Amino acid sequence: MAVTVASDLAARVAEVRERIRAAAPDPDRVTLVAVTKGFGAAVVRDALAAGLADIGESYVQELVAKADELAAEPGPAGAGPRWHAIGRLQRNKVRKAAPHVALWHSVDRLALGAEIARFAPGAAVLVQVNVAGEATKGGCEPAEVPALVDGLADRGLDVRGIMAMAPAGPPEGARPVFNAARELRDRLGLPEASMGMTDDYEVALSEGATIVRVGRGLFGPRPLEGGARH
Repeated sequence: MAVTVASDLAARVAEVRERIRAAAPDPDRVTLVAVTKGFGAAVVRDALAAGLADIGESYVQELVAKADELAAEPGPAGAGPRWHAIGRLQRNKVRKAAPHVALWHSVDRLALGAEIARFAPGAAVLVQVNVAGEATKGGCEPAEVPALVDGLADRGLDVRGIMAMAPAGPPEGARPVFNAARELRDRLGLPEASMGMTDDYEVALSEGATIVRVGRGLFGPRPLEGGARH
């Protein structure tokens, strides 16, 4: 059952933040992105009330619908979310999401970056890299990342770092992927590494993640399961 009672969510948030403090070498640098995919705008409001300012969505249509609903019934001043677009993106969806997104996590090709630059000049982006080498995972090949970073910067985008997804399996099995992603980020001199989800974010943090994407660990199973297992 999804978490719906505010006190339950507050307890989950406190637990996740404590685990972040225990696992991260520098917990003050870590951004916790609450993934609300599959939930309604009411859950986003609950998340904001619980102090979760960074909200992640995998699908543009969900992000835009929730952003519009929240804008129609705004909460206290300054309480709006910072939206993170964390799912695989199609170029034709960028225009709709652009007014809302604070950080684009899954830029894996220059054409997509050019579209973001067109509708959101100077936007903050992460390059998604397929460190695991799995065909089912999004992201460019590690060898392509330096050229992509340069190309995105040439188009005026603020390239903040990289994003990576680990293969399915035990959390410890993800460690080599997270380590390789962090090493790539360090070679590029970038500050951020978005990696780690509900099942493996502690391993990711120990390997240098600065952004973790947690859904089920905060809100319970989503009403419509499917897609990435945040």
